[in-house]
Amino acid sequence: MKTLVIATKNEGKLTEYKSLLRDFKLNIVSLRGFQDIRISETGKTFDENALLKAKGAAEATGYAAMGDDSGLEVAVLGNRPGIYTARYAGPQASDSDNIRKLLKDLSGVPIEERGARFVCSLALVLPDRRCYLERGFLKGIIAFEPKGMNGFGYDPIFYLPEYKKTLAEIPEEQKNVISHRASAVSNIKKYLNLLIQED
Repeated sequence: MKTLVIATKNEGKLTEYKSLLRDFKLNIVSLRGFQDIRISETGKTFDENALLKAKGAAEATGYAAMGDDSGLEVAVLGNRPGIYTARYAGPQASDSDNIRKLLKDLSGVPIEERGARFVCSLALVLPDRRCYLERGFLKGIIAFEPKGMNGFGYDPIFYLPEYKKTLAEIPEEQKNVISHRASAVSNIKKYLNLLIQED
């Protein structure tokens, strides 16, 4: 069975990828299984960071690797937090810290101006160093307060009007169909078949 390294140490993200890729006969692991691998996210865009992660993980492990840079863009904030989504409230910020900062930054902003989207740039690097990049998006609105226990990150405040729920209130199976990451994975699956077909 081929190994695919997900260039993350985030267990929530690894779990989501395992679910999204369950139809593939792959041993899917995170960077937690490897010692002393540090990959700098020095890119200025989601695409650059996704490629840096995938290339860094592939080079360090010798396996095919997939890296994403996902983030939240809020139009009224000039698309912030953007590439700083995970560390919006500071380098050691928790999900709760980031949510608090975003809600504070949006204080007084009416619902009709709270439009946002999750973006996922997803890079795949095969063992022969071929690289592929795809993107996925999910549009919504930033809620006024957190709701729901599913998911991670900003999911509790990302409201989907068509479902009348936040992303954290939607069951994992449904989220895995509609999320920005699910969209990017769907777009990159054709290239994962190349990995499986290798001798």
